[in-house]
Amino acid sequence: MTTTQPVRIDVDVVIVGSGFGALAAAQKLAGTDLGVLVVSKTTEHLFQPLLYQVATGVLAPGEIAPPIRSILGRHKNIDVRLGEVIDVDADAKTVTYRWGDARTVVGYRYLVAATGASQSYFGHPEFAENTFALKTIDDALTLRDHILANFELAHALPSSAERDELLSFVVVGAGATGVELAGQIRELARRYFDSGSGGIPADDVRVVLVDGAPDVLPVYGGKLSEYTARTLRRAGVDVRTAAVVTAVDDEGVELHADGRAARIPARTVVWSAGVEASGFAGVLAAATGCAQDRAGRLLVGDDLTVGGHADVFAIGDMTSLGGLPGQSPVAMQQGRHAACIIAGKTARGTAFRYLDKGSMATIDRFHAVASVGPVKLTGVVAWMMWLAVHLLYLVGFRNRYVAVLSWFGSFVGKNRPHFHLAVPGAQVAEPAESVEVSA
Repeated sequence: MTTTQPVRIDVDVVIVGSGFGALAAAQKLAGTDLGVLVVSKTTEHLFQPLLYQVATGVLAPGEIAPPIRSILGRHKNIDVRLGEVIDVDADAKTVTYRWGDARTVVGYRYLVAATGASQSYFGHPEFAENTFALKTIDDALTLRDHILANFELAHALPSSAERDELLSFVVVGAGATGVELAGQIRELARRYFDSGSGGIPADDVRVVLVDGAPDVLPVYGGKLSEYTARTLRRAGVDVRTAAVVTAVDDEGVELHADGRAARIPARTVVWSAGVEASGFAGVLAAATGCAQDRAGRLLVGDDLTVGGHADVFAIGDMTSLGGLPGQSPVAMQQGRHAACIIAGKTARGTAFRYLDKGSMATIDRFHAVASVGPVKLTGVVAWMMWLAVHLLYLVGFRNRYVAVLSWFGSFVGKNRPHFHLAVPGAQVAEPAESVEVSA
C-alpha cells in the first residue's frame, strides 16, 4: 500500500464535528472575513433526539440528517471536509485529519472541538455485544430492521417461549431517549401491529424500561417524573426503577433490584443508559494538557477554552462545565459563544452563561412533559409544545413539511410511513456496537 505525503493547508478556524454545537459555531462565523474549515467523520448534520422515531418508522433518515454541505455550502467562507481528526499540535497550531489513505495537515488560528459523545456501558464494554445503541443513523436503521423482523417472525409462530422472547423489548436507561423509545414500541404494538384481523395482540408485546435511578426522567423529578411513570405504565410499559443491569446475553438481561436478582428473557435490549466523551476528547486532552472527568469529558475553562489555550475551544457533550446538561441547546449556545469570541464580538476570557429555555420529553401519542422555568406542563399541551419546538429545530423547509406529514400519519392515523426493512429480505439483525457520533 502506498502512503501519500500529507497535504498542508491553512485556515483561520477549524471546527471539528457536525452536530448542533459545530453547526451553530459555523453559522455564527458565516459571512465573516474568517476562513472556516469544518471537518466531520460523517456527511450529515444529525438531529439525534429524533433517532428513536427513525427506529420506529415514524420518520425517514433524511428528515433528521440533512447533508452538512447543503446547510453550509452557500457560505463562501466555509469549507466542509469529510475526515477524522487524528492529531492535534496545540503549540504548532495544526490538526491532522485523514480520509482513507490521504492525510491533511491544517494550520489554524482557532480550533473549535465539538465531537460529542459515544455510548457508555459503565465499566461493562461487553454489554455492547448484545445490545442495540441509538447514537447514529446506522444504529437507528439496524434497530428498525430488527424490531420489524422480530414482529414478522413472531407473527408466523404459535404461542411459545421463542415467540415471547421475540416480542419482548428491554430498554435500559429511563432518560428522554429511553422513555420515548419505550413509548413508541408500545405504540407500534397497540396501534400498528394490533390493527386489523390477524394482527399481533398488543398484550402479547412486552416492553420493559429499566433504570438504576429511583425515578424515570430523573433530571425532571417530582411531578413530571411521576406523571411519566404513570403514563408509561398505563400504556403497558413495565417500568423498573432502582434496578441495575448485571448481565446481558443474546436471550435477555439480568437485573438486581431490592436485594434480589431477576432475569428478563428478550431478543431485543436497547442501551440508552449513559454517555462518555468521544475519543477525540482524549486526543485534545493529550495535546493541551486539559484534565478530563471520569466520563472522559474535558474540564474546560469558564470561557470554553481548553487547557489554558486561548485559541482552542471545546463545546457540547465532550465537555464538563458547571453541571450543564448534555443537551443540544447547551451545545448550540456554547458554539455561538466561542464563535463570538473568535470573531471579536465578545471579549476574550468572557465566561459562558447558559440561558435555560426549558426542556421537554415526549412519552407517547398526546403525552409529554415540559419544564419551562417554574412552569411544569404535562399531557396534550406539553406534547404540542414538543412537536412545535422539534419542528423548529429541524433544518430546511422540506424536512419540516415532510415531518409534519409523517407525524400526522403516525400520531393521528395508524400508519408508520417508514417502517420497512432497510435491506429487503434482511433477517433478524444482530446488535452492533455503537460508533462515535459527531455532535
